[in-house]
Amino acid sequence: MSGTNPELILEVRDLTMHFPVPGKRIDGKRPVVHAVDGVSFSIRRGHTLGLVGESGCGKSTCARTIIRIYDPTSGQIKLDGQNIENLTQAQLKPLRQKMQMIFQDPYASLNARMTVRDIVAEPLAAHGIGTERERTERVHEMLAKVGLSKEHANRYAHEFSGGQRQRVGISRALILHPELVICDEPISALDVSIQAQVVNLLKDIQDEWGITYLFIAHDLSMVRYVSDDVGVMYLGKLVELADSDEIYAHPLHPYTQGLLASIPVPSPRLARQKEEVSIEGDIPSPIAPPTGCRFHTRCRYAQPICSQEEPVMRDVGGGHQVACHLCK
Repeated sequence: MSGTNPELILEVRDLTMHFPVPGKRIDGKRPVVHAVDGVSFSIRRGHTLGLVGESGCGKSTCARTIIRIYDPTSGQIKLDGQNIENLTQAQLKPLRQKMQMIFQDPYASLNARMTVRDIVAEPLAAHGIGTERERTERVHEMLAKVGLSKEHANRYAHEFSGGQRQRVGISRALILHPELVICDEPISALDVSIQAQVVNLLKDIQDEWGITYLFIAHDLSMVRYVSDDVGVMYLGKLVELADSDEIYAHPLHPYTQGLLASIPVPSPRLARQKEEVSIEGDIPSPIAPPTGCRFHTRCRYAQPICSQEEPVMRDVGGGHQVACHLCK
């Protein structure tokens, strides 16, 4: 990529993350898990990109690679115009203030031995920001922002409900006022009523602070509500990317159509009228993904070319991108 677009806070190009599998095959080669394979997208400053797909499609691995929990196998990651894919952890430390992550499991992501005050203040301490008193004041302000009180600061994680724990996780991610927050299925472990509260909280903070989100989820209805753009992943590949309203109104890839068809309809009458576009079969192994289009083994429209040539991501108009031989 040449030049820097100031409107884009995150640019990902051909991102690949392979994990080696212990042992060797008969041919002598060491097998790898193709968790993420050549994914490219960008996020505009102050906007939200929703990343969706079935479990195991590579969404969370993509997020963890972008934030450099994993070192990418190959590809390019630009944060605010700066390449970060090859930086050491020491070089990344100053940039951690710009990007933070909200983890999926509010039970496992909080240290059970630390008070909420220490959990939320830990990023401030790691970056040497403020005195102990100033950190405590900032923690109290942040807890108030997410609907908790300063009395909660002296409690431990096990004393909270799931929704409250996720609010603590959000406080920890936002205490540094980052520009980019990666939300890795932040509501999947919560009750439905709590999910709406957490999502509304994230949207309110985005409106107030101008934060950018990469929002990963498998709840397509919630993704539509929270996202400006939506990317669809299948078996390590990005197969469709478009404006949120466009992709829900005119899904082009057969996999996207199948995902949207799986959204429950509350009215039995409307459900009967709904066109059936099911996804058949099981997801192939990421150790040995199919040749050509990776979805062709489950696609009802598959043609010979689909198993022979891998489709490239192309713009079919209005910024709507799709990787499918049959989409015009």
